[in-house]
Amino acid sequence: MLRRLLASAHMPAIPNPVIPGFHPDPSVCRVGDQYFLACSSFEYFPGVPVFRSSDLRAWEQLGNALDRPSQLKLATAPSSGGVYAPTLRHHRDRFWLATTNSWDRGHLIVTAEDPAGPWSDPVIVELPGVDPDLAWDTDGTCWFTYSVFGDGILQAPIDPYTGKVLADPRRVWSGTGLAYPEAPHLYRIGDQWFLLIAEGGTERGHGVSVARGPAPGGPFEAYPGNPVLSHRSTSRPVQNTGHADLVQAADGSWWMVLLGVRPLGASPAFHVLGRETFLTPVRWVDGWPVPEPVAPDPAPVAFGTRDDFDHPTLAPAWLSIRRASTEAGSLTARRGWLTLFATGDSLDGSRPAFVGRRQQHAACRVRARVDAGAGRGGVVVRLDERHHFEIETNGEEAWCHARIGPLAQRLGSGRVDRGPVVLYVEVEPAPASFGTIGVPPDRIRFGFEPDRGGDRTCLAELDGRYLSTEVAGGFTGRVIGMYAASGTVAFDWYEYAST
Repeated sequence: MLRRLLASAHMPAIPNPVIPGFHPDPSVCRVGDQYFLACSSFEYFPGVPVFRSSDLRAWEQLGNALDRPSQLKLATAPSSGGVYAPTLRHHRDRFWLATTNSWDRGHLIVTAEDPAGPWSDPVIVELPGVDPDLAWDTDGTCWFTYSVFGDGILQAPIDPYTGKVLADPRRVWSGTGLAYPEAPHLYRIGDQWFLLIAEGGTERGHGVSVARGPAPGGPFEAYPGNPVLSHRSTSRPVQNTGHADLVQAADGSWWMVLLGVRPLGASPAFHVLGRETFLTPVRWVDGWPVPEPVAPDPAPVAFGTRDDFDHPTLAPAWLSIRRASTEAGSLTARRGWLTLFATGDSLDGSRPAFVGRRQQHAACRVRARVDAGAGRGGVVVRLDERHHFEIETNGEEAWCHARIGPLAQRLGSGRVDRGPVVLYVEVEPAPASFGTIGVPPDRIRFGFEPDRGGDRTCLAELDGRYLSTEVAGGFTGRVIGMYAASGTVAFDWYEYAST
């Protein structure tokens, strides 16, 4: 069925995940022949990455909707706290984005004429919960639909320009009775209103369910085959499928973006890249949108990127922890280098001097040229404050360090030449066979190379399961980046490549 549908639409195979790595909770809209998508970002700054595509398959990051401290305050947000799921819509020649910063002011709405920005300062919607959705009725009423733990899916009319709630919230359809009804998206399609939600929790039981009714508030009739999409209790390589959004393409076909994970290793299997954005076609059956199961790309394309830090600002894919990168680093202190200034907060703390990018591939290599002559720092693979592996140098020696919950261990070390040194991280999936116990999802190697060439030195190889969601918990994925632990540490370039 999938091949027939793709052939009839004259579309190429889907390169799933279409946005790999830690890009959860996707929301999508179409304007003309262009598509725009936004994702969650949690404790990382800037918040809510925004993407553009002409075909729903290849996505370019335009910027971030919350890229100014006046828009986004994360100082008190724990790991996997902060900015939760967004909804992105286009209405009256403007882009509207609703999301939740649950550790600051709750629900917020920002707008922009250009999705690349600038986005407005937020207006606040004083309602509880997470996962806000925006939908407009034909009379102009803006319906704000959201999820509250323990209460299900609620809805109220609001003024989206001011955030004012115009009537008391009321409960609407909250799914089939599975745990954690969340992620509501409301659509008017033809003469019916459709309410799409996630339920079952964002782990292996995750699924997508749908109902329809004559009005934004229902009454809603549930699809008799709910969940309309779930990979639970299957051997499919993509799991945790849910938190979906619908979009109609310019050619009239329908599609669904949703999150999923790619577990690796032996039972219980571990996902390390976080929840990623996938795409699947939707067919209409008896008036219901029915998505196809999600299939991974059988032939992923090699990917590589390098940043020489010779631009006045960092590219939008770079992330810092709970604050702007400009608070801990500079691109002008040393021309052509990213200089980080240690803050006294280590990688175990809430606001380290850190700049990184999401790990997006199961097999990858990161290299960075580091000058730690006036400090101490290096390259880290981070999941949160209590789960990170790093290679560090002080300009004379390099060593590895592992933090796993309450345990911390310094590992192999080696002498390095004075001056810059190239530090590297390699991630390689571990082979697993059915019935094998104790096989990790991957192995992570750390080492260094002499700046002027020569033999590489591997200092440590670590079990990647300890940087997985199944061990650490939470909603994010790995981010690999540069940091300063003390003093001043400069980085000449950073390379990331799938292998």
